Amino acid sequence: MQGEKDIRWKQRFENFQAAYRLLESAIEISHPTEVERAGLIQFFEMTFELSWKLLKDYLEQEGFTVKTPRQVLKQAFQAEFITDGEVWLNALHDRNLTAHTYEEKTAAKVERTIRLEYYPAIVELYEFFTDLDN
Repeated sequence: MQGEKDIRWKQRFENFQAAYRLLESAIEISHPTEVERAGLIQFFEMTFELSWKLLKDYLEQEGFTVKTPRQVLKQAFQAEFITDGEVWLNALHDRNLTAHTYEEKTAAKVERTIRLEYYPAIVELYEFFTDLDN
């Protein structure tokens, strides 16, 4: 059973890496069109979703019981797998917001926040799991 859980987070990390690379390439577009901005937000949503699920798999392997994204993020912060719990909880809020509505003004605001706050947190998570996976 333990080996199965170990494999689960590693498989999830592979999916996370693919989404991360798409987000990374969207971030490199400094002045996105409306369509490119929508793509960046979509890649953020995918990467965020895989982020919390990756953390959930790893936390469960470490013996924690977590169910919701909020619980996962709070426990990951307490376990020091992520360094800024507030940024991740804000990302959860914005992911929920963008997944259910699209308004250009909101999209522009979320894009800035993704670039300045959420993407750096995701990079940190990527580096954390890259180190674990090696």
